[in-house]
Amino acid sequence: MSVTDADVSPAPPEIRRRPAPAVLIAVLSTVGIVVSLMQTLVIPIIPTLPTLLNTSASNASWVVTATLLAGAVSTPIAGRLGDMFGKRLILVSNLGFMIVGSVICAMANSLLPEVVGRSLQGIAVGAIPLGISIMRDELPPEKVGGAMAVMSATLGVGGAVGLPFAALIAQNADWHMLFWTAAGMGVLCAVLVFVFVPESPVRTPSRFDFGGAIGLSIALLTLLIGITKGADWGWGSGSILALFGLSLVSFLGWGAYELHQGAPLVDLRVSARPRVLFTNMASIAVGFALYGMSLTFPQLLMAPEATGYGFGLSMVVAGLAMAPTGLVMMLLSPVSARLSAKKGPKFTLALGSAVIAVGYLCAVVMMDTVWQIVLSAVIVAGGVGLAYAAMPALIMGAVPLSETGAANGLNSLMRSIGTSTSAAVMGVVLAHMTMQLGPHMVPTRSAFHTAFFISMAGAIAAIALTVFIPMGKKKVG
Repeated sequence: MSVTDADVSPAPPEIRRRPAPAVLIAVLSTVGIVVSLMQTLVIPIIPTLPTLLNTSASNASWVVTATLLAGAVSTPIAGRLGDMFGKRLILVSNLGFMIVGSVICAMANSLLPEVVGRSLQGIAVGAIPLGISIMRDELPPEKVGGAMAVMSATLGVGGAVGLPFAALIAQNADWHMLFWTAAGMGVLCAVLVFVFVPESPVRTPSRFDFGGAIGLSIALLTLLIGITKGADWGWGSGSILALFGLSLVSFLGWGAYELHQGAPLVDLRVSARPRVLFTNMASIAVGFALYGMSLTFPQLLMAPEATGYGFGLSMVVAGLAMAPTGLVMMLLSPVSARLSAKKGPKFTLALGSAVIAVGYLCAVVMMDTVWQIVLSAVIVAGGVGLAYAAMPALIMGAVPLSETGAANGLNSLMRSIGTSTSAAVMGVVLAHMTMQLGPHMVPTRSAFHTAFFISMAGAIAAIALTVFIPMGKKKVG
């Protein structure tokens, strides 16, 4: 049985502090940018990771995938815990995991501790749905739409800003400094949240669903291991088929288990409402399309000119070339909010997905100069900014107040499933469609074209799913 608004407990009045809306939005958006930066923190050093960690390229890809996987698992957990114990408390706890993970990575020189540290960093991504929920609880109604759009867009903005930031550090200092810097930013964000963000008055008392958390983790982990290792072990091998089978059984078992829980990690009955269901399915597709840009465009810009398609840019220059994507996402998030208010968030989500598809089409046909690649990336980023900012409005209009943390967490989970799957799929494509260049194996032009077409397909799928989103009044039962 779901908890309704009547069961929501207000926090004691003595701990209530009303911050200025601009301050709250600025602090939470800063947190969103910093935690999403963790997703692209290591992209500038991906080509050298196998050497740095003394491992294979496919194993090294887990330094990226582990962060995305941890983020996928942590987002609904963080949302549910925030509803139960206080959103600010769980937000600061998430930042604590990020700090610890950053320190572990900063002290590591081998694969296993690096993957552990990167997994802890990924847990911090749960801060974004928590921030959206805090905004809904704290801000005046007229400011909620724009603020949620900005906060939602930080998931893409942080990734884009992180590229030049990480490249500048990696090129001019020891690569471990990436993680020491991340730890410092985590501490700063935790202090800002503690000082300027009040504890949310909205609580949903219940027991935490440990079984649901474990089941979801198993289902996602087996799925992503199967995708990542499929090309190495053989897509038809017994091990890969067993992993996919276990993932399917785990998802089905997890769903059945959740339906029988009084306080499930994910309320599948609420999630099964067509508006929530199709929005979340579209979120998977948009998240998938987004990460194609983050993972492929920088590698294309940094590829040696001897490949026949690369531009040989340094890490810093390639990162700076991608920096406008973050600015475009942030600038378009309030535009998305106004467009959603006028035309509806469904229209905005479909428009954003269409713009993403156009951006990847441009990348396929325009790969001859740096400005063409940057233009394609900016178009993709514009679509992501529109689409991501529309999603919270769709979700918040379909769930009761007591479910906002969990509902936002589930929506971020869907995006994270998309980005995690994209990282695994793009990693497989770029690692196995290769050619010899001196002593190194590098991706072929066809590998990048394939990655762009796959990402385009994700955006087209998002358009198709958005068509089925019904628009009606919110149910609060």
